[in-house]
Order: sequence, then structure tokens, then C-alpha cells
Amino acid sequence: MRTSHAHYRWVQAVFCLLLIVPMLAQADDDPLPSWRDGPSRQAIEAFVEAVTEQGGKDYVPTAERIAVFDNDGTLWSEQPLYFEVLFAMDEVKRLAPQHPQWRTEQPFKAVLENDHKALAAQGMDGVLKIVAATHAQMSTEAFIARSRSWLGSARHPATGRLYTEMVFQPMLELLAYLRSRGFRTYIVSGGE
Repeated sequence: MRTSHAHYRWVQAVFCLLLIVPMLAQADDDPLPSWRDGPSRQAIEAFVEAVTEQGGKDYVPTAERIAVFDNDGTLWSEQPLYFEVLFAMDEVKRLAPQHPQWRTEQPFKAVLENDHKALAAQGMDGVLKIVAATHAQMSTEAFIARSRSWLGSARHPATGRLYTEMVFQPMLELLAYLRSRGFRTYIVSGGE
């Protein structure tokens, strides 16, 4: 009886593997698993196939394959504010003890009081004032260190997730797909 039970478990395991292995192989074949099968995906795949098919009329040599993307809203979220602005606002809070006048001076007062309405009323001039105050006279090395430190701990106000986790999976897949087909990918942004 014990032998038949062990044999039954072994047959179950083999059966499960026979079901799972083809699904895994199929998943590996799909370079864009998060994309729905629709016009956008079909256009991307058709374009990539056309420009990578050697001898085809639209063939582009590997050395000339370039794909360029914007970042905000394409690769990562831009809501409720651009990450760069949120970083600068956190820098205001970090630096505030060294600048007591900020408690009464706009736009810093709005940041320190989390008064989004007052901050919005400051417009782009307010944002530029914040960025100038928090980034002025900072070396490139210091900026890199501060921004890396911030990225390692700062969390998105709505989701509570790290900003490094606030990326769009379909776009990560698209970048990997293009790179696997010989494209060099770049991020060019109009971000402030």
C-alpha cells in the first residue's frame, strides 16, 4: 500500500511538470507579457521585426538601432508631482533647521506645512526657488550622494512604495525587448 501511494505521488509530480513546463516555455517566448494583444503591441512587434530582419526592405543595421523614451509618465509615475520636485521638497524639510526664515517665507513655508494649495499658488517660480535653494553650490558628487540616499528611502505619498518601485512594468519589458533585438535605448526628457 505504501509503495502505491509513493508511486501515485510520483505520477502526480510528473503530471504537474508536464503541465507547467510548456507554460513556462511559452512565458519565456513572450517578450512583452504585460502587454495586451492589441494595435499598440502589434505595431511595436511588426516594427521591430521589420527593422531587424536582415535583407528586409526596412532593415536597420544593429549599430544604427536607437530607441528614445521620455521618462515622466512613460517609464515612471509623474503623479502627484514629478519625482524631482518631491526630492527638492524633501530637501527643504531636511535643510530647514539651517534656515529658520523658511518657516515664514514662501514657497518654503508651504512645503514645511504640507500646504499643497499654497505651494501650487507659487507656480513654477516657487518650484524654481525651491530647487535653487536646495541644490545651489552642491557639487555633482554631493548631488548624486543625496539623490541616491533619498531614492533608497523616500516613498511615494499615495502608494507608500519606494520611488524605485514606481516604474511601469510594460515599459521595462519594452526596453528589454528592444535591447534584446540590438537597439540602444536612451532616456531623453523635458523634465525640469
